[in-house]
Amino acid sequence: MEWRSGRRSGNVVDRRGGGGLRMGGGAMRIGGGIGGVGLVGILVVSWLLGIDPSMILGTVGGGGTVQTEDAAPRQRSAAEDELADFTRVVLGSTEDIWSAIFQAEGQAYQEPRLVLFTDATSSACGYAQGATGPFYCPGDQQVYLDLGFFDELAQRFGAPGDFAQAYVIAHEVGHHVQNLLGILPQVHEAQRGMDRASANALSVRVELQADCFAGVWANRADQARGVIEPGDVEEALGAAASVGDDRIMRAAGRRASPESFTHGSSAQRVEWFNRGLRSGDVESCNTFAG
Repeated sequence: MEWRSGRRSGNVVDRRGGGGLRMGGGAMRIGGGIGGVGLVGILVVSWLLGIDPSMILGTVGGGGTVQTEDAAPRQRSAAEDELADFTRVVLGSTEDIWSAIFQAEGQAYQEPRLVLFTDATSSACGYAQGATGPFYCPGDQQVYLDLGFFDELAQRFGAPGDFAQAYVIAHEVGHHVQNLLGILPQVHEAQRGMDRASANALSVRVELQADCFAGVWANRADQARGVIEPGDVEEALGAAASVGDDRIMRAAGRRASPESFTHGSSAQRVEWFNRGLRSGDVESCNTFAG
């Protein structure tokens, strides 16, 4: 991926090494910045069915709102700092792409913040650990990422490469887009009272749409700046396939049971990322149809 000449986002909060946060009062708030369906006229409101944010986020508990500050400097390797720099560039690219998409619909895109942390941190969605993987918290509109996950992505999931890493970031930003459009609060509300299997099935739809939104970003970023290099698409598709529920369950020695999927099968994740990548069109991402 050609990234070094890209714009660095100013919305990265660096908590690596601990510190850098203060907890405030208040319950978790789920809300969108635009309200209504907004530019995703692609979604039929009656299909905006729910998901428990803890299922998306891999976190539990509520907790107060979080005020963040940059952590005090600590000794870091050059490779880690380069990865943090890469993260700033990818986030900056998503800001540029989604701002243009929203502007074309007469809307203003509210940029999320991305929190880099080591091992564990707190969020408006509760206590988070790096072991749970990256997540987006609707309560504070922030993406949380332990850079150590990228090593796990390469070694445990067999999906190395910078474009695979960019896919992960773009997927989490896709959840932010869903939140701004009012999709996440609507689906959460609609899911109340559903049985677990039905809730899981709708969780899959939310996750696959975020995959598709990541593909839309990749398409438009390449059109704007030619970021995709040979082998990059294969890296992203490999990452999408590697985090499919069926593959993860089998790797853990479990039977792949679709009723317990929360993110989608490998084939589904590849397909929906590809749809966004091929089209560059948000309207191709209607995972709630049919």
